[in-house]
Amino acid sequence: MIIKNHLISDIKYIKSPNFNNRPQNTSIDLLVIHSISLPPKVYGNDHIEQFFLNCLDSSLDPFYEEIKNLKVSAHLLIKRTGEVIQFVPFNMRAWHAGESTFKGRDDCNSFSIGVELEGSEDDPFEDIQYDKLSEVTVSLINEYKNITKDNIRGHSDIAPGRKTDPGKFFDWKKYLNNV
Repeated sequence: MIIKNHLISDIKYIKSPNFNNRPQNTSIDLLVIHSISLPPKVYGNDHIEQFFLNCLDSSLDPFYEEIKNLKVSAHLLIKRTGEVIQFVPFNMRAWHAGESTFKGRDDCNSFSIGVELEGSEDDPFEDIQYDKLSEVTVSLINEYKNITKDNIRGHSDIAPGRKTDPGKFFDWKKYLNNV
């Protein structure tokens, strides 16, 4: 995958409004892996995309009433089919991590890139998702030299007690062996 102007070439780019500028002189040096499904444990629809664009119809599922006022986005979403969609340019601050800490620094959104995997903490992820995530990760490491394998974490690692994704079924060894 080729990154030009902080966007991956040859994938779908849908601009989310849920981002802002990173603080000046901030190095991008963390990659955060998430999982999401909307509604929970339901796959194969476009509800995640709608959610990241603030146009999710809250009448579609009772769970959506709980999240209807949230403003969230990740830089990338990797669907269960392997499709990769970008929502925020990598040089911008996507709103994916929330209250978070990494190596003594708060507000991980300011210095990280967030990748969502369509999935649940209770289900295994698809092989194609690992393949695409590994491919994306190699491109990010090549483009943003301060991101290293040692600076890749799950949402649960940077927001312990608050978040549990990507969950127990995410195979870190399988993923990192391909990076």
